[in-house]
Amino acid sequence: MGLAETTPTLPPAQVRRTAAVTVGLLMGVWVIDYIDRVMMAVALPFIGAEFSLTKTEQGWLITVFSIVYLLCQVPGGILADRYGARRQLLVSLLLWSVFTALTGLAWGLVSLLVIRALFGVGQGLFPGASFKAMAERTTPESRGRAAGSMLAANQLGAGAAPLIVAPLILVLGWKHTFWVTAVAGVVIGFLLWKMLPPPLPARLNGSDHTDRHAVPLSHVLRSASVWKFAALFCATNMLGYGMMTWVPSYLLEERGISLIDTGIMSAIPSLVMCASTFAGGWLFDRYFHDRARLYVIPLLLVTAALLVLMLRAETAIGFTVYQTLALTVAGLSTMGILGMPFRALPPAVIGSGMGVVNVGGQVAGVLAPVLMGALVDRFSYTAAFGLLIATTVLGALIAVIVPQRPEQFTLGTKETE
Repeated sequence: MGLAETTPTLPPAQVRRTAAVTVGLLMGVWVIDYIDRVMMAVALPFIGAEFSLTKTEQGWLITVFSIVYLLCQVPGGILADRYGARRQLLVSLLLWSVFTALTGLAWGLVSLLVIRALFGVGQGLFPGASFKAMAERTTPESRGRAAGSMLAANQLGAGAAPLIVAPLILVLGWKHTFWVTAVAGVVIGFLLWKMLPPPLPARLNGSDHTDRHAVPLSHVLRSASVWKFAALFCATNMLGYGMMTWVPSYLLEERGISLIDTGIMSAIPSLVMCASTFAGGWLFDRYFHDRARLYVIPLLLVTAALLVLMLRAETAIGFTVYQTLALTVAGLSTMGILGMPFRALPPAVIGSGMGVVNVGGQVAGVLAPVLMGALVDRFSYTAAFGLLIATTVLGALIAVIVPQRPEQFTLGTKETE
């Protein structure tokens, strides 16, 4: 008997419910993930003042996390492919919640660097497991929209963080704020463990078409397509990490905005980007899934132009308006950048494959905070934000060479263009 004959048929309603519950839970975890990341950027001015840190040293608090997070991407994906996603999701969330809490106990730069590095281990195990969990619980036809929803939660978390964290810092202080958010991570971890549905049958999620041993990891690592998308994600993710890290400090120090107003003005662009990322997943799936370049390149060039206008703005409100417009357009491009590899990779290696792609994105997390901090120390915030314009244009150039259709995306040594 074949697999289709021995596997019971699930009602369509149950298939849809499995996908919906999975996406909802993963969105919740991604929101907590980004709140825990972004709160460090909101707290940086206060941490810097307490420990007398330069802007470059403050940038290293973000970068050390990003280095470790980057190094954990491929191992995390391999572990998820080999042992499954559910247990790894829980372990990852509990680990990073512990180190979020420990951040509030730090006594200086060295202790902060060590704790944030260990925090990077906890969060670095999560992305590969989340992509694996979604691939196992969605059908190929719905996977682009599901991924768009999950990735939109990143921006929801990034937007919610300043609104939540800024008032907490004013009321509780920055140390106690880290403890409060750690508790929220433990709660969402418990819900994930109890509520995550079992995977769909292989013939529904597409994994019956790929033998686990037919696509070795070495083929993933040698795939030019995978590394092209990693490079594209690196260039375009500089914008997100740069804005997330330095806009709060810029508004506080250069524009003289209060902490609460800074939280609100930092939140607006990310919340709008959340909606545009979701919309981008729908647009990409419906109209551009085989024309990624036509979709991504114009959006990135428009984003760069809006960033130029942002730098030329004379008021804090003008800066925020153009920043919001730029991140809105950038959000539309997200699924064109990540949707193709996520949709085209075989489910058996989607954890490790997306881990490689995410390595590129996290190289940006390593570079953007410390490079921009150094540019602020040596020149100005204008020079620092100018770096983001250059990397966005670079992303548009890299998009010229990425595969546009799934049949161009291969895992062997010979690939079509």
